[in-house]
Amino acid sequence: MGVTGEQGERVERVERVDERDRVVAVVDRGEAIRNGWPHRIATVVCRDPAGRFLVHRRPDGVSRFPGQYNWLVGGAVDVGESYEAAAARELAEELGVRARARFVFKFLCRGAISPYWLGLHEATVDGAVTPDPAEIAWHAWLTGAELREAVRAESFVPDAREAFHRYQALTGGR
Repeated sequence: MGVTGEQGERVERVERVDERDRVVAVVDRGEAIRNGWPHRIATVVCRDPAGRFLVHRRPDGVSRFPGQYNWLVGGAVDVGESYEAAAARELAEELGVRARARFVFKFLCRGAISPYWLGLHEATVDGAVTPDPAEIAWHAWLTGAELREAVRAESFVPDAREAFHRYQALTGGR
């Protein structure tokens, strides 16, 4: 949930959490990142009915991972929001999709920018997506083999690469 700060900038409030994902305070997300305080991020793996994975490229002008590829859509969990609710909200915001986000696992990601608890969900997307151009510059549906190859690329978001390896280990590469 965003609020406006003193200089008119958008302040994103998040729950600062501990090493067990217990809430310790409500803080500005920028402050959490600057101080290395863990907070919560909800992500979604989108698959079509044929089992392919949605992969996208981030716009060049974004502050986090510009121009890099990702297989997850998602963002910060709002104060008082569950991982599942945040995942469903992010699907709607980033892809224009209403779908049930099924929780798969979470882990403490040390993160390329800062540490956070990453809640990974799956959703089946049956139909067209309408990506938000502020979040997604390009997208395509890839097979599992194509995704495994894409994850190896230098231009892939490093945190998403870690989540992919954990997902593969948990699901047996399905």
